Amino acid sequence: RLLARLKGLRGTPFDVFGYSAERRMERGLITRYETMIGEIIAAISPANHAHAIALARLPDMIRGFGPVKEMALQKAEAEKRELLARFRNPVPAKSATKLKVAEPAQ
Repeated sequence: RLLARLKGLRGTPFDVFGYSAERRMERGLITRYETMIGEIIAAISPANHAHAIALARLPDMIRGFGPVKEMALQKAEAEKRELLARFRNPVPAKSATKLKVAEPAQ
């Protein structure tokens, strides 16, 4: 009950749990995701649309706590690098192959 009453402190300087390394990492991920989405919006085209969708879905892969989340993050970062390279340099429509979109972690 006490924690429920302190819910209003979440995200404020008084959120004692917000200072953990995992929470700081999560806030950093949000900022990086927003930056990436800005790049996608500025450069989206029919040729790279599928890659844009796959990039936008990457946060669904990052789940869990502690080491589980860290492993999921590493996998998502590797996939992000590959997808961003494809997004920035799409294959022409004639020779484009079907893009494999990663399923979110369960």
